[in-house]
Amino acid sequence: MILRKHNRRTQEPKTVELSGLSIAVMGMLIFVIMPVLNGLRAQKVYSYKVSSMSKVRIKRPPPPTPAVKTLNGYIKGIYKQRSYVFMGIPYSAPRTGAARFKAPVAHDNWTDTLDCMGFRSESAQPGSGQAPLRGSEDGLFLNVYTPSLAPKAKMPVLVWVHGGSMVSGSGDGMNGNAFSDQDSIVTITLNYRLGVFGFMYMGDLGPQYKSSGNNGLLDVIQALKWIRSNIARFGGDPSKVTVMGESAGAKLTSALIATPRAEGLYSGIILESGGFQCIRDSITAKRIRGRVMDKLGITDPRELFNISTQKLIQAEAEVLGGAQGTNYFGPVMDGQVIQGNPYLYVKKQGRNMVHYLIGANENESKIFMDMDKRLYHPDSTVIYDWFGINYPYCLSDIRKARRGLKPGSAADSLAVAAVLSQYMYQMHASRLADTLSIAGRSVWMYRFTYPPAHHASELRYVWYDQARDHMNAKDKAFAQVVHRYWVNFIRTGRPGIVQNINWGSYSHANQNIMVLNTNYCLQKFRKLFNNLNQPSACFLLK
Repeated sequence: MILRKHNRRTQEPKTVELSGLSIAVMGMLIFVIMPVLNGLRAQKVYSYKVSSMSKVRIKRPPPPTPAVKTLNGYIKGIYKQRSYVFMGIPYSAPRTGAARFKAPVAHDNWTDTLDCMGFRSESAQPGSGQAPLRGSEDGLFLNVYTPSLAPKAKMPVLVWVHGGSMVSGSGDGMNGNAFSDQDSIVTITLNYRLGVFGFMYMGDLGPQYKSSGNNGLLDVIQALKWIRSNIARFGGDPSKVTVMGESAGAKLTSALIATPRAEGLYSGIILESGGFQCIRDSITAKRIRGRVMDKLGITDPRELFNISTQKLIQAEAEVLGGAQGTNYFGPVMDGQVIQGNPYLYVKKQGRNMVHYLIGANENESKIFMDMDKRLYHPDSTVIYDWFGINYPYCLSDIRKARRGLKPGSAADSLAVAAVLSQYMYQMHASRLADTLSIAGRSVWMYRFTYPPAHHASELRYVWYDQARDHMNAKDKAFAQVVHRYWVNFIRTGRPGIVQNINWGSYSHANQNIMVLNTNYCLQKFRKLFNNLNQPSACFLLK
């Protein structure tokens, strides 16, 4: 008889194997014991699966409240769909009160079992209407989705960094079951500090605030440290961690490439519509702080330590105005976390073992044009709001594209949108991919063109969950291919072959790009947009 005992620490489903019993004998055994169980008021029903003529497997259902011992203490979660889910795990001590604007630190240990059966607070961000504030300053939590709690499972790990212009969003906005249930990938979604709390530069106010302009980035790094130390307890492999972000999440994830503090914490990077374009210098960061202070009617930055959360968020929203997609808030070249120009840093660091998947969508700008109507009739003011000191290059190309077109016509709007898409995302994807390739790193690149191919259009296909997503046949077939490429990359470090189509790597020489549409093909975009006259791909103000 072979018996695998129930493991109290991992709370794995129980499996008992009984060898050498015939089906007839086993049937008799069940017949005999069931009345006894009924007499003892048995409350659980177990499934019996006959796997052969001489073996019976008894698989018990997963516990309704699975428990795991982390380095900080025990936590309990839930079993949802086909995964164990632990929500609202604190990965840093709260950054509230005297800790506002300070770097994250490891959370203290706890003695009682921590309830992680529901999402906790979002990071503080603008709300709407009668509720101008959402979330709180105590929002540094992550969520874990895993199909197994066996430490020896060594499953690949996906870490999702959400988008939202660095001022909104949370880790609970994405369905972690999509990769966990179907593909045996441990999936982690997380919150990080946003806006004024995550990216307001206070480095001139004392050594404890030197890294304040990069607090949101440091939050992600702190979460990755927690993952490295704990993820094996959730069945994950700490040596196989892929960090994936979209939009602002991709911009923030790209900053991991630009800092030595993140080295060794990940093995793969996926950047969907984002690169180094949101990294600012300290002068720009201080200017944004000055705009926030003007809205608050203060002149001494030390007053920012004591102003209420809601007032700070309201001032932030007023500074952003209608240009919600700008790069006003983001990482900072502070000489501490990001020591200088990120492109030069990559070139200096040279080759490493990390693999990169980078891309952008065909019609990125449409959503932002609808968000900021000024972009339909752009002038130097609005383009400066969006691109900082690099605005003349974008504005010049817009004017060229509009020549001979009737202002306000459909053709005119499409021409403007095409140029904005290039300067908002496409150029930064190709420039970063090229820089990484020249440095000797392994890169794969894509262009998402499946209609409508707007900003974030790819997400529903990347995160395809066949158990929950209801699509028409065409979309479903497309989703299955896109999702499989991403799964391959997370598992192996390369997209590989799906439906006999091999996604070859990108290099400066071949410029291979996978065009993601129903007619998948690897194209050589030898004229990838990259305005070499533009000296910086970072966001800088005069």
